[in-house]
Amino acid sequence: MTDKPDWTGRRLEVEVGPVAHGGHCVARHEGRVVFVRHALPGEVVLAEVTEDAGGGFCRADAVEVRTAAPGRVDPPCPLADMALGRDRCGGCDFQHADAGTQRELKAAVLAEQLQRIAGLEWPVTVQELPGGPLRWRTRARLAVDRGGNAGFRPHRSHRIIPVQDCPITVEGAVPAVADRRWRPGAELTTAVDGAGELHVTALDRKPQKRHQKPVSRQVSGSGVAHEEVAGRRFDVSAQGFWQVHRAAPEVFTEVVARFAAADPGTTAWDLYGGVGLFAAGLAEQVGPSGSVLLVESSKRAVEDALGNLRDLPQVDFRAGTVESVLADESLAAPDVVVLDPPRKGAGRQVVEAIGRRGPSRVVHVACDPAALARDVSLFAEQGYELAELEAFDAFPMTHHVEAIALLRRA
Repeated sequence: MTDKPDWTGRRLEVEVGPVAHGGHCVARHEGRVVFVRHALPGEVVLAEVTEDAGGGFCRADAVEVRTAAPGRVDPPCPLADMALGRDRCGGCDFQHADAGTQRELKAAVLAEQLQRIAGLEWPVTVQELPGGPLRWRTRARLAVDRGGNAGFRPHRSHRIIPVQDCPITVEGAVPAVADRRWRPGAELTTAVDGAGELHVTALDRKPQKRHQKPVSRQVSGSGVAHEEVAGRRFDVSAQGFWQVHRAAPEVFTEVVARFAAADPGTTAWDLYGGVGLFAAGLAEQVGPSGSVLLVESSKRAVEDALGNLRDLPQVDFRAGTVESVLADESLAAPDVVVLDPPRKGAGRQVVEAIGRRGPSRVVHVACDPAALARDVSLFAEQGYELAELEAFDAFPMTHHVEAIALLRRA
Protein backbone atom coordinates (compact mmCIF):
# COMPACT_ATOMS: atom_id res chain seq x y z
CA MET A 1 0.00 0.00 0.00
CA THR A 2 1.44 3.38 -1.04
CA ASP A 3 1.52 6.12 1.58
CA LYS A 4 -0.46 9.21 0.74
CA PRO A 5 1.80 12.10 -0.28
CA ASP A 6 2.20 15.10 1.98
CA TRP A 7 3.71 18.04 0.18
CA THR A 8 3.07 20.57 2.94
CA GLY A 9 5.91 23.08 2.94
CA ARG A 10 7.26 22.01 -0.45
CA ARG A 11 7.86 24.61 -3.14
CA LEU A 12 6.75 23.66 -6.64
CA GLU A 13 7.30 25.45 -9.91
CA VAL A 14 4.00 25.20 -11.76
CA GLU A 15 2.34 26.59 -14.84
CA VAL A 16 -0.95 28.11 -13.76
CA GLY A 17 -4.15 27.06 -15.50
CA PRO A 18 -7.70 28.45 -15.37
CA VAL A 19 -9.30 30.27 -12.46
CA ALA A 20 -11.59 28.18 -10.24
CA HIS A 21 -14.42 29.03 -7.87
CA GLY A 22 -13.02 30.11 -4.51
CA GLY A 23 -10.28 32.59 -5.38
CA HIS A 24 -7.56 30.29 -6.68
CA CYS A 25 -6.27 28.96 -9.99
CA VAL A 26 -5.71 25.36 -11.03
CA ALA A 27 -2.25 23.95 -11.72
CA ARG A 28 -0.91 20.40 -11.98
CA HIS A 29 2.28 18.82 -10.68
CA GLU A 30 3.31 15.18 -10.87
CA GLY A 31 -0.25 14.13 -11.67
CA ARG A 32 -1.86 16.04 -8.81
CA VAL A 33 -4.04 19.15 -8.85
CA VAL A 34 -2.62 22.17 -7.05
CA PHE A 35 -5.03 24.99 -6.14
CA VAL A 36 -2.83 28.10 -6.19
CA ARG A 37 -3.82 31.42 -4.63
CA HIS A 38 -2.29 34.77 -5.61
CA ALA A 39 -1.62 33.54 -9.15
CA LEU A 40 -3.16 34.29 -12.55
CA PRO A 41 -3.92 32.00 -15.50
CA GLY A 42 -0.93 31.59 -17.80
CA GLU A 43 1.70 32.44 -15.20
CA VAL A 44 4.64 30.35 -14.11
CA VAL A 45 5.02 30.63 -10.35
CA LEU A 46 6.86 29.10 -7.45
CA ALA A 47 4.09 27.88 -5.15
CA GLU A 48 4.47 26.80 -1.53
CA VAL A 49 2.09 24.04 -0.45
CA THR A 50 0.06 25.18 2.57
CA GLU A 51 -2.37 22.26 2.95
CA ASP A 52 -2.15 18.66 1.82
CA ALA A 53 -4.58 15.99 3.00
CA GLY A 54 -2.86 13.42 0.85
CA GLY A 55 -5.53 13.01 -1.82
CA GLY A 56 -5.61 14.05 -5.43
CA PHE A 57 -5.11 17.75 -4.70
CA CYS A 58 -3.34 20.16 -2.40
CA ARG A 59 -3.48 23.91 -1.71
CA ALA A 60 -0.64 26.36 -2.23
CA ASP A 61 0.25 30.05 -2.26
CA ALA A 62 2.33 31.65 -4.99
CA VAL A 63 5.49 33.00 -3.34
CA GLU A 64 7.42 33.99 -6.46
CA VAL A 65 6.34 34.84 -9.99
CA ARG A 66 8.67 33.50 -12.68
CA THR A 67 6.50 34.56 -15.65
CA ALA A 68 3.82 37.19 -15.00
CA ALA A 69 0.47 37.53 -16.73
CA PRO A 70 -0.41 40.88 -18.38
CA GLY A 71 -3.04 41.65 -15.74
CA ARG A 72 -0.70 41.38 -12.75
CA VAL A 73 -0.16 44.52 -10.61
CA ASP A 74 1.39 45.34 -7.26
CA PRO A 75 -1.20 44.86 -4.48
CA PRO A 76 -2.44 48.16 -3.02
CA CYS A 77 -2.49 46.66 0.49
CA PRO A 78 0.79 45.77 2.26
CA LEU A 79 -0.89 42.77 3.90
CA ALA A 80 -1.37 41.23 0.43
CA ASP A 81 2.38 41.32 -0.26
CA MET A 82 3.68 37.98 -1.55
CA ALA A 83 6.72 38.26 0.73
CA LEU A 84 4.51 37.83 3.80
CA GLY A 85 3.75 34.23 2.89
CA ARG A 86 1.24 32.71 5.28
CA ASP A 87 0.91 35.99 7.19
CA ARG A 88 -1.07 37.58 4.36
CA CYS A 89 -4.56 38.82 5.22
CA GLY A 90 -7.15 36.39 3.89
CA GLY A 91 -9.84 38.93 3.08
CA CYS A 92 -8.79 39.61 -0.53
CA ASP A 93 -8.04 37.10 -3.28
CA PHE A 94 -7.25 39.24 -6.32
CA GLN A 95 -5.25 42.27 -5.18
CA HIS A 96 -2.49 41.11 -7.52
CA ALA A 97 -4.79 41.61 -10.57
CA ASP A 98 -5.95 44.85 -12.16
CA ALA A 99 -9.66 45.63 -11.95
CA GLY A 100 -10.46 44.51 -15.50
CA THR A 101 -8.68 41.20 -15.01
CA GLN A 102 -10.56 40.62 -11.76
CA ARG A 103 -13.87 41.02 -13.54
CA GLU A 104 -12.76 38.66 -16.31
CA LEU A 105 -11.81 36.03 -13.74
CA LYS A 106 -15.19 36.31 -12.02
CA ALA A 107 -17.02 36.13 -15.33
CA ALA A 108 -15.11 32.96 -16.20
CA VAL A 109 -16.03 31.35 -12.88
CA LEU A 110 -19.72 32.21 -13.18
CA ALA A 111 -19.88 30.95 -16.77
CA GLU A 112 -18.09 27.73 -15.79
CA GLN A 113 -20.44 27.05 -12.89
CA LEU A 114 -23.52 27.60 -15.08
CA GLN A 115 -22.13 25.22 -17.68
CA ARG A 116 -20.93 22.52 -15.29
CA ILE A 117 -23.87 22.51 -12.85
CA ALA A 118 -26.82 23.83 -14.88
CA GLY A 119 -25.69 22.69 -18.33
CA LEU A 120 -26.00 26.21 -19.76
CA GLU A 121 -23.59 27.85 -22.18
CA TRP A 122 -24.15 31.46 -21.13
CA PRO A 123 -21.87 34.39 -21.99
CA VAL A 124 -21.12 36.36 -18.82
CA THR A 125 -19.89 39.92 -18.43
CA VAL A 126 -19.22 41.24 -14.93
CA GLN A 127 -20.03 44.93 -14.69
CA GLU A 128 -18.12 47.46 -12.63
CA LEU A 129 -19.99 49.34 -9.91
CA PRO A 130 -19.35 53.06 -9.37
CA GLY A 131 -16.53 54.01 -7.04
CA GLY A 132 -13.57 51.94 -8.16
CA PRO A 133 -11.89 48.91 -6.54
CA LEU A 134 -10.95 50.60 -3.23
CA ARG A 135 -12.87 52.24 -0.36
CA TRP A 136 -16.16 50.62 -1.34
CA ARG A 137 -16.88 48.40 1.67
CA THR A 138 -19.11 50.04 4.29
CA ARG A 139 -19.19 47.13 6.75
CA ALA A 140 -16.42 44.97 8.16
CA ARG A 141 -15.88 42.31 10.81
CA LEU A 142 -12.68 42.01 12.76
CA ALA A 143 -11.39 39.61 15.41
CA VAL A 144 -9.26 40.43 18.45
CA ASP A 145 -6.01 38.59 19.21
CA ARG A 146 -4.57 37.66 22.62
CA GLY A 147 -2.89 41.03 22.88
CA GLY A 148 -6.15 42.91 22.39
CA ASN A 149 -5.36 43.97 18.82
CA ALA A 150 -8.06 44.08 16.14
CA GLY A 151 -7.31 42.36 12.86
CA PHE A 152 -8.26 39.95 10.10
CA ARG A 153 -7.56 36.25 9.67
CA PRO A 154 -5.33 34.68 7.03
CA HIS A 155 -6.94 32.37 4.48
CA ARG A 156 -8.27 29.16 6.09
CA SER A 157 -6.72 30.05 9.44
CA HIS A 158 -7.81 31.00 12.95
CA ARG A 159 -4.79 33.23 13.49
CA ILE A 160 -5.31 36.99 13.56
CA ILE A 161 -3.21 39.54 11.68
CA PRO A 162 -3.40 42.96 13.41
CA VAL A 163 -4.23 45.84 11.04
CA GLN A 164 -4.16 49.62 11.07
CA ASP A 165 -6.41 50.11 8.05
CA CYS A 166 -8.00 48.22 5.17
CA PRO A 167 -7.98 49.86 1.72
CA ILE A 168 -11.20 48.25 0.55
CA THR A 169 -13.18 49.62 3.52
CA VAL A 170 -14.47 53.18 3.58
CA GLU A 171 -12.30 55.80 5.22
CA GLY A 172 -12.22 55.56 9.00
CA ALA A 173 -14.05 52.25 9.39
CA VAL A 174 -11.01 50.19 10.44
CA PRO A 175 -8.77 52.83 12.10
CA ALA A 176 -11.64 53.48 14.50
CA VAL A 177 -11.09 50.06 16.09
CA ALA A 178 -7.39 49.57 15.32
CA ASP A 179 -6.13 52.35 17.58
CA ARG A 180 -7.33 50.83 20.87
CA ARG A 181 -7.14 47.61 22.86
CA TRP A 182 -10.05 45.19 23.12
CA ARG A 183 -10.96 42.17 25.18
CA PRO A 184 -9.05 39.19 23.71
CA GLY A 185 -11.35 36.90 21.75
CA ALA A 186 -13.91 39.62 21.03
CA GLU A 187 -15.44 40.14 17.60
CA LEU A 188 -15.95 43.64 16.23
CA THR A 189 -18.29 44.96 13.55
CA THR A 190 -17.95 48.39 11.98
CA ALA A 191 -20.50 50.04 9.74
CA VAL A 192 -20.51 53.45 8.10
CA ASP A 193 -24.03 54.32 6.98
CA GLY A 194 -25.30 56.56 4.21
CA ALA A 195 -25.37 59.51 6.58
CA GLY A 196 -21.69 59.03 7.41
CA GLU A 197 -22.27 57.81 10.98
CA LEU A 198 -19.81 55.18 12.23
CA HIS A 199 -21.32 52.31 14.21
CA VAL A 200 -18.98 49.99 16.15
CA THR A 201 -20.25 46.94 18.01
CA ALA A 202 -18.17 44.59 20.16
CA LEU A 203 -19.23 41.02 20.88
CA ASP A 204 -17.32 39.46 23.77
CA ARG A 205 -17.13 35.77 22.86
CA LYS A 206 -15.37 34.88 26.13
CA PRO A 207 -17.34 36.56 28.92
CA GLN A 208 -15.74 36.80 32.34
CA LYS A 209 -18.40 34.78 34.15
CA ARG A 210 -18.79 31.06 33.55
CA HIS A 211 -21.84 30.03 31.49
CA GLN A 212 -22.51 33.70 30.69
CA LYS A 213 -23.77 34.25 27.15
CA PRO A 214 -21.72 36.38 24.74
CA VAL A 215 -22.32 40.04 25.46
CA SER A 216 -22.83 42.54 22.65
CA ARG A 217 -22.24 46.22 23.36
CA GLN A 218 -22.48 49.34 21.24
CA VAL A 219 -19.15 51.16 21.27
CA SER A 220 -19.99 54.06 18.97
CA GLY A 221 -22.95 55.19 16.93
CA SER A 222 -26.62 54.56 17.56
CA GLY A 223 -26.56 50.99 16.25
CA VAL A 224 -29.19 51.89 13.63
CA ALA A 225 -27.80 52.63 10.18
CA HIS A 226 -29.64 55.14 8.02
CA GLU A 227 -29.56 54.48 4.28
CA GLU A 228 -31.34 56.01 1.30
CA VAL A 229 -32.15 54.20 -1.95
CA ALA A 230 -34.27 55.55 -4.79
CA GLY A 231 -35.49 58.41 -2.63
CA ARG A 232 -36.64 56.14 0.21
CA ARG A 233 -35.02 55.99 3.66
CA PHE A 234 -34.19 52.61 5.17
CA ASP A 235 -33.29 52.08 8.82
CA VAL A 236 -31.40 48.87 9.45
CA SER A 237 -29.54 47.43 12.39
CA ALA A 238 -25.84 48.17 12.07
CA GLN A 239 -25.27 44.43 12.63
CA GLY A 240 -28.06 43.36 10.26
CA PHE A 241 -27.82 42.57 6.57
CA TRP A 242 -27.27 45.39 4.10
CA GLN A 243 -25.29 45.30 0.87
CA VAL A 244 -21.72 46.22 1.81
CA HIS A 245 -20.80 48.00 -1.43
CA ARG A 246 -21.83 51.64 -1.34
CA ALA A 247 -23.35 51.58 -4.82
CA ALA A 248 -24.91 48.11 -4.73
CA PRO A 249 -28.34 48.84 -3.18
CA GLU A 250 -29.23 51.46 -5.79
CA VAL A 251 -27.97 49.41 -8.75
CA PHE A 252 -29.49 46.12 -7.60
CA THR A 253 -32.86 47.73 -6.86
CA GLU A 254 -33.03 49.06 -10.42
CA VAL A 255 -32.16 45.68 -11.98
CA VAL A 256 -34.55 43.72 -9.77
CA ALA A 257 -37.40 46.12 -10.57
CA ARG A 258 -36.65 45.92 -14.29
CA PHE A 259 -36.56 42.12 -14.26
CA ALA A 260 -39.64 41.80 -12.04
CA ALA A 261 -41.83 44.14 -14.12
CA ALA A 262 -44.83 43.39 -11.91
CA ASP A 263 -48.12 44.64 -13.34
CA PRO A 264 -50.51 46.83 -11.33
CA GLY A 265 -52.96 44.79 -9.27
CA THR A 266 -50.85 41.61 -9.27
CA THR A 267 -49.22 39.66 -6.43
CA ALA A 268 -45.48 39.57 -5.79
CA TRP A 269 -43.34 37.71 -3.27
CA ASP A 270 -40.11 39.05 -1.79
CA LEU A 271 -38.38 36.07 -0.19
CA TYR A 272 -35.46 36.60 2.20
CA GLY A 273 -36.70 40.17 2.05
CA GLY A 274 -34.54 41.72 4.78
CA VAL A 275 -35.47 45.28 5.65
CA GLY A 276 -37.63 45.77 2.56
CA LEU A 277 -35.20 47.01 -0.10
CA PHE A 278 -36.75 45.08 -3.00
CA ALA A 279 -40.27 44.95 -1.55
CA ALA A 280 -40.45 48.74 -1.80
CA GLY A 281 -39.96 48.62 -5.56
CA LEU A 282 -42.37 45.72 -5.97
CA ALA A 283 -45.02 47.61 -3.98
CA GLU A 284 -44.74 50.59 -6.30
CA GLN A 285 -45.15 48.32 -9.33
CA VAL A 286 -48.22 46.40 -8.10
CA GLY A 287 -49.78 49.58 -6.67
CA PRO A 288 -52.48 49.89 -4.01
CA SER A 289 -54.66 47.26 -5.69
CA GLY A 290 -51.88 44.65 -5.69
CA SER A 291 -50.07 42.85 -2.89
CA VAL A 292 -46.51 42.04 -1.84
CA LEU A 293 -45.55 39.31 0.62
CA LEU A 294 -42.21 39.90 2.36
CA VAL A 295 -40.74 36.84 4.08
CA GLU A 296 -37.73 37.14 6.37
CA SER A 297 -36.40 34.90 9.16
CA SER A 298 -34.79 37.70 11.19
CA LYS A 299 -37.36 39.23 13.51
CA ARG A 300 -35.25 42.37 13.87
CA ALA A 301 -35.13 42.77 10.09
CA VAL A 302 -38.90 42.37 9.86
CA GLU A 303 -39.34 45.05 12.52
CA ASP A 304 -37.10 47.35 10.50
CA ALA A 305 -39.03 46.51 7.32
CA LEU A 306 -42.32 47.36 9.00
CA GLY A 307 -40.99 50.81 9.81
CA ASN A 308 -39.34 51.33 6.44
CA LEU A 309 -42.49 50.44 4.47
CA ARG A 310 -45.15 51.76 6.81
CA ASP A 311 -46.60 53.90 4.01
CA LEU A 312 -47.17 50.85 1.77
CA PRO A 313 -50.25 48.98 3.10
CA GLN A 314 -50.12 46.54 0.18
CA VAL A 315 -47.06 44.87 1.78
CA ASP A 316 -47.68 41.94 4.12
CA PHE A 317 -44.87 40.80 6.42
CA ARG A 318 -44.12 37.27 7.62
CA ALA A 319 -41.36 36.55 10.15
CA GLY A 320 -40.12 33.00 9.68
CA THR A 321 -38.00 30.82 7.45
CA VAL A 322 -38.96 30.83 3.81
CA GLU A 323 -39.43 27.05 3.96
CA SER A 324 -41.94 27.27 6.81
CA VAL A 325 -43.89 30.22 5.40
CA LEU A 326 -44.21 28.69 1.93
CA ALA A 327 -45.57 25.51 3.50
CA ASP A 328 -48.80 27.48 3.98
CA GLU A 329 -50.80 26.43 0.90
CA SER A 330 -53.35 29.18 1.54
CA LEU A 331 -50.94 31.88 0.37
CA ALA A 332 -52.12 33.75 -2.70
CA ALA A 333 -50.23 32.52 -5.76
CA PRO A 334 -47.69 35.09 -6.95
CA ASP A 335 -47.28 36.47 -10.44
CA VAL A 336 -43.66 37.43 -9.71
CA VAL A 337 -41.18 36.13 -7.13
CA VAL A 338 -37.98 37.87 -6.03
CA LEU A 339 -35.59 35.90 -3.86
CA ASP A 340 -32.26 36.92 -2.35
CA PRO A 341 -31.18 33.80 -0.42
CA PRO A 342 -28.05 33.41 1.70
CA ARG A 343 -24.78 32.26 0.16
CA LYS A 344 -25.82 28.59 0.10
CA GLY A 345 -28.74 29.40 -2.23
CA ALA A 346 -32.45 28.66 -1.98
CA GLY A 347 -32.31 24.88 -2.37
CA ARG A 348 -34.76 22.28 -3.59
CA GLN A 349 -37.50 22.74 -0.99
CA VAL A 350 -37.88 26.46 -1.67
CA VAL A 351 -37.58 26.13 -5.45
CA GLU A 352 -40.21 23.41 -5.57
CA ALA A 353 -42.54 25.46 -3.35
CA ILE A 354 -42.21 28.38 -5.76
CA GLY A 355 -42.66 26.13 -8.77
CA ARG A 356 -45.94 24.74 -7.41
CA ARG A 357 -47.38 28.28 -7.38
CA GLY A 358 -46.41 28.85 -11.02
CA PRO A 359 -45.29 32.52 -11.12
CA SER A 360 -44.55 33.78 -14.63
CA ARG A 361 -41.22 35.30 -13.57
CA VAL A 362 -38.64 34.64 -10.88
CA VAL A 363 -35.85 37.11 -10.09
CA HIS A 364 -32.94 35.43 -8.30
CA VAL A 365 -30.28 37.53 -6.56
CA ALA A 366 -27.16 35.50 -5.75
CA CYS A 367 -23.71 36.12 -4.29
CA ASP A 368 -22.31 32.65 -5.01
CA PRO A 369 -21.91 31.32 -8.58
CA ALA A 370 -22.21 27.65 -7.61
CA ALA A 371 -25.34 28.23 -5.52
CA LEU A 372 -26.93 30.23 -8.34
CA ALA A 373 -26.15 27.48 -10.85
CA ARG A 374 -27.67 24.85 -8.55
CA ASP A 375 -30.85 26.89 -8.11
CA VAL A 376 -31.09 27.58 -11.85
CA SER A 377 -30.86 23.83 -12.45
CA LEU A 378 -33.59 23.20 -9.86
CA PHE A 379 -35.82 25.83 -11.45
CA ALA A 380 -35.31 24.13 -14.81
CA GLU A 381 -36.87 21.00 -13.29
CA GLN A 382 -39.89 23.18 -12.47
CA GLY A 383 -40.17 24.43 -16.04
CA TYR A 384 -38.25 27.71 -15.80
CA GLU A 385 -35.62 28.93 -18.25
CA LEU A 386 -32.86 31.45 -17.66
CA ALA A 387 -33.88 34.50 -19.68
CA GLU A 388 -31.50 37.25 -18.56
CA LEU A 389 -28.46 37.55 -16.33
CA GLU A 390 -26.56 40.57 -15.08
CA ALA A 391 -23.44 40.21 -12.93
CA PHE A 392 -21.68 42.88 -10.90
CA ASP A 393 -18.31 43.27 -9.23
CA ALA A 394 -19.86 44.13 -5.88
CA PHE A 395 -16.82 42.82 -3.99
CA PRO A 396 -13.66 44.14 -5.74
CA MET A 397 -10.35 42.51 -4.75
CA THR A 398 -12.18 39.37 -3.58
CA HIS A 399 -13.38 36.35 -5.57
CA HIS A 400 -17.02 37.10 -4.77
CA VAL A 401 -19.45 38.29 -7.43
CA GLU A 402 -23.13 39.26 -7.36
CA ALA A 403 -25.48 38.04 -10.06
CA ILE A 404 -29.15 38.76 -10.74
CA ALA A 405 -30.98 36.24 -12.89
CA LEU A 406 -34.41 36.39 -14.52
CA LEU A 407 -36.12 33.04 -14.96
CA ARG A 408 -39.27 32.71 -17.04
CA ARG A 409 -41.74 29.86 -17.11
CA ALA A 410 -41.10 27.92 -20.30
